[in-house]
Amino acid sequence: MTQVLEAISVWAIPVVVAAVSLYAIIKKVPVYSVFTEGAKEGFSTAVMIIPYLTAMLCAIGMFRASGGMDWLCGLLDPITSLIGIPGEVLPMGIMRSFSGGGAEGMMVDLLEQYGTQSQIGRIASVALGSTETTFYIVAVYFGSIGVSNTRHSIAAGLLGDLASLIASAVIVNLMWF
Repeated sequence: MTQVLEAISVWAIPVVVAAVSLYAIIKKVPVYSVFTEGAKEGFSTAVMIIPYLTAMLCAIGMFRASGGMDWLCGLLDPITSLIGIPGEVLPMGIMRSFSGGGAEGMMVDLLEQYGTQSQIGRIASVALGSTETTFYIVAVYFGSIGVSNTRHSIAAGLLGDLASLIASAVIVNLMWF
């Protein structure tokens, strides 16, 4: 079974690219010009979202440098400890809503400090894969199409992140307690 999955993983992308290209040729689509037009649109979108990304990254830096992250984690630690989320995991859980790379860096620190087989390492690993970068999504995707009124998107995204963090801790604590 492992050999079959390895073969599929090696050939999946080339087969899909070939199939799409062949389908386009059969339908008489000018593949190269359509591809370059899409790349041009992608570049203009990337340039358009730079201000939103810059603002978000500056806000993250200011939040961490001001001590806001430490203050928030200290405030939430007594509550989250009651439901099985260690205080050490909180900064990574909070950062995940802002930045995937920042959260991954924090998780690496947790894994180096506590180990991959520790309860903290397990909860951090499952939580990182279960939550989403809510503010990044709002900044990039909403910013790229010019949406300024996000309505309930941020609240819904943060509630989803919280539910995923809690579920991660509950499941890991049930499986490895």
